[in-house]
Amino acid sequence: MSSYNRQDVLRILQISARQLQGWERAGLILPKASYTFQDLGELRTLRVLREEDVPAASIRDSIMAMKAVAGMDNPLLEARVVRTGTRLAFRHGGEMVDPIRRQLLFDFERAENGERRSAAAELAPVRPPARGLNEKFMAAVQAEEAGQKQCAIALYEQLLTLDPGYAAACINLGTVYFHIRQYGRAEEFYRRATQIDPNYVLAYFDLGNVLDELERFEESIAAYKRAVSLSPRYADAHYNLALAFERRGEERNALRHWQAYIKLDNRGPWADHARGQIRKLLDREMLQIACRAARFMPPRKGMAELELV
Repeated sequence: MSSYNRQDVLRILQISARQLQGWERAGLILPKASYTFQDLGELRTLRVLREEDVPAASIRDSIMAMKAVAGMDNPLLEARVVRTGTRLAFRHGGEMVDPIRRQLLFDFERAENGERRSAAAELAPVRPPARGLNEKFMAAVQAEEAGQKQCAIALYEQLLTLDPGYAAACINLGTVYFHIRQYGRAEEFYRRATQIDPNYVLAYFDLGNVLDELERFEESIAAYKRAVSLSPRYADAHYNLALAFERRGEERNALRHWQAYIKLDNRGPWADHARGQIRKLLDREMLQIACRAARFMPPRKGMAELELV
């Protein structure tokens, strides 16, 4: 098997020594004196991801999660990497997996070439549904996206009759009810999803959203916290948790989650809003410190004072 030294790698991949050292420090690859052809493939994938500004921490966490979920030694070589926002998914064995959320993604890129096209991926839990139900799920998704809400509701309910443990159908049915403002029904199905799979991150996130709409803020915060505890790099959960804490006047808790959000997703309008909130909260904190300092009362004459000797 051919081997390549570090200078060969830098020349072939057209990267700098500093980049390679940075990937090593970030834990994306192990430091080596020589590299195999397979190593070059892994490094080429890393280069593409970093050129697309995928955070190094997100790459590392996704790789580690995929190793745990799929038992892979090297996910970057054994599966095809697909970017989904600031996270990574892996296409492997005919399925697309988000390893951090422990969910399968319906692979619409593949469906686009054969079955049909959709604007976005629908999430399903890693546990597969009862045999033959995927087609019904896809039909329900299609009805939902076409605005046929009642048809989608009927199809999801049929799915849950056939497979009561199909958590993704609970999530999507809850979301249909959420969009038509039947928040009590939405909460029912989101909670059912958390009971089916206590580690289903998206279920807790969506539950937090509907509880927020119902103005049950303490419960909403608890649901968001659960989502963050299961997936600490779930940026949207940090964002909504920050908003919830702000509504309760818990500014320091809000600040902590705004800062966590920025670390995970630092581009776009939501990141701009988060940065604005951070500035406001920090300015307010500084003002409070200044007010406390202004209220300092010097000791009155005649009172004992400390003297430096």
